[in-house]
Amino acid sequence: MPFSARFSRLDELLHETQAYWQQVAFACDDIPWPELKPALLQLSDEQVHLLDSDPDTLLEWLAPYIPHLSEIHRLSALSQPHHTSLTFPFWLENGIKGRKLEQLKSFVETLSPIEGRWLEWCAGKGHLGRMLAFKGAQQVISVELQQALCDDGSASAKKQGLPMAFICRDVLKDAVDDCFEQVDHAVALHACGRLHQEFLVKGVQARCTNLIVSPCCYHLFTPNEYEPMSVEGRSARTQLTHHDMKLALQETVTAPSRLTAVRHREVAWRLGFDALRKSVTGHREYVGVPSVGKQIFSGAFSDFCYWAANQKNIALPDHIDFDAFLALGVKKQQITARIELVRHAFRRAIEIWLVLDRVLYLQSAGYDVEVFEFCDKALTPRNVFINGVLKKKGEHNV
Repeated sequence: MPFSARFSRLDELLHETQAYWQQVAFACDDIPWPELKPALLQLSDEQVHLLDSDPDTLLEWLAPYIPHLSEIHRLSALSQPHHTSLTFPFWLENGIKGRKLEQLKSFVETLSPIEGRWLEWCAGKGHLGRMLAFKGAQQVISVELQQALCDDGSASAKKQGLPMAFICRDVLKDAVDDCFEQVDHAVALHACGRLHQEFLVKGVQARCTNLIVSPCCYHLFTPNEYEPMSVEGRSARTQLTHHDMKLALQETVTAPSRLTAVRHREVAWRLGFDALRKSVTGHREYVGVPSVGKQIFSGAFSDFCYWAANQKNIALPDHIDFDAFLALGVKKQQITARIELVRHAFRRAIEIWLVLDRVLYLQSAGYDVEVFEFCDKALTPRNVFINGVLKKKGEHNV
């Protein structure tokens, strides 16, 4: 199916099912879908957790209740091409932690064979660039915001005899045309939000021969209301906010049980405090409190409530039954978890809608584009690989 037709159909289906995925779970006092409520309430907390960690089983469970969900799932699927495994010496891998190392290796394996001149966007210390240089890149230009990271990366490349040059730039503010003009290929691995959008825009403007991007954190550095990149996106029926785009990021690899327990406690405490706040102020809408270090959730619920009340300039009365409000929080958490379970069935679809918007932007600018997964989700759910190759002169109209 052509990308434009795929985007159009996915857009139509997401618009028709938006009542399922555009809910703000914390703001709901009850499950908002009458047809789903009995089945969701029959699930144990353990069953909710198991379904949430297995997207295919979740889809199978929800499909009888939500029209077109199976088609949405099919439109959201990407292939994962076979690629040859590469090996790197220990000194090149040194300093790259666990799963990140495997992500980088899978990404570079997808790029193989590697030749010519490369631009590494938002490079950090240049771990990806050093792998590209080691595997055959003639030159790697690594662009990074922080001078300290540039210095560290440059020192490592010099020590290892790799053909790399680091340039310190703020890619959202500084001119970068010269960076693209010096290379054949430009790559942005997990550049967040507007960072990878600027990568595509500036790369297209420079007529870079090859633009490769793996998007991440679509909402960062962008307006709350999503501004599509493509003509098709700007005329789409689906309208996304930061809240919606964050949904695409909520699929994670399995977290340690300790971290999962802390997260559950945090949600229950925040909802418990919200019940207390409503009782004190009489205001019924949900109001969030700022992020805070996880250590606070190893203390007493009452201490968290006093901290949160201070953040919101609320004076708490004496003789509060904190146990009662915590119980309300735990009960509300069970409702919230079941609402989020339904929303999570649309995570990948929202991401693929955003990905196709970028693909269509590249196609309209004269690029041949392919999209696939460069690794298993077990390594990273942010595994989308967009590869745009500029058509030869005469093959397109810009």
